[in-house]
Amino acid sequence: MYERLNGLFSKDQINILNTAKILLVGVGGVGSVCFEILIRSGIKNITVVDFDTYEESNINRQLHSNINVIGKNKVDVLKKYAQNISRDIKVTVINEFLNKDSNLNYDDYDYIIDACDSIGAKILLITKAKEYNKSIISSLGVGNRIDPTKLTINSLRKTTGDPLGKKLRHELNKIDFHDDVKVVSSCELPIKANPVSSYMSVSATAGILLADAVIKDLINEGK
Repeated sequence: MYERLNGLFSKDQINILNTAKILLVGVGGVGSVCFEILIRSGIKNITVVDFDTYEESNINRQLHSNINVIGKNKVDVLKKYAQNISRDIKVTVINEFLNKDSNLNYDDYDYIIDACDSIGAKILLITKAKEYNKSIISSLGVGNRIDPTKLTINSLRKTTGDPLGKKLRHELNKIDFHDDVKVVSSCELPIKANPVSSYMSVSATAGILLADAVIKDLINEGK
């Protein structure tokens, strides 16, 4: 199924993707698109963590949501979806809210993707990535924004106009964590809307940037 990648990536690079082990936390508007690109681009081993079930309000932006999956666990829907693409894709599902008591061996993974909304979970993933010397990329705020061209891959230290990024830096400073963190962030100031509103062009672009960064990092390491 990867013959259309052969002209872009070498056999060795595709093999790196086929054998890489990915941890993806959060499969909402951003994470669902990231998941889709990964499994169609050579990733065969992925663990997805999410505690949520589908609601009707998810349909406007979450890639695998539809009226037939309302009330179902997101991670279970994604696993079944991936199996319908290829039986070679191994999806391990963890249907829970990530916290320090979650049964995860971070040493098992080659790359950690943070696509969740929780500051606590983000801090946990970032600190675990450092502890286990693992690559990580985090998605910052995409809600209440309408311009996908304002999204970039950046350093957490350099983000502007992102309240979530500011809060994350503050919380990391409180635990004396000053390492750089790769993030997907928007420089667009969020629109004031309550509850938080979401536009798929923005959330999907963030998911694309997450997946692309992971794929490029993995294959470039293999050069």
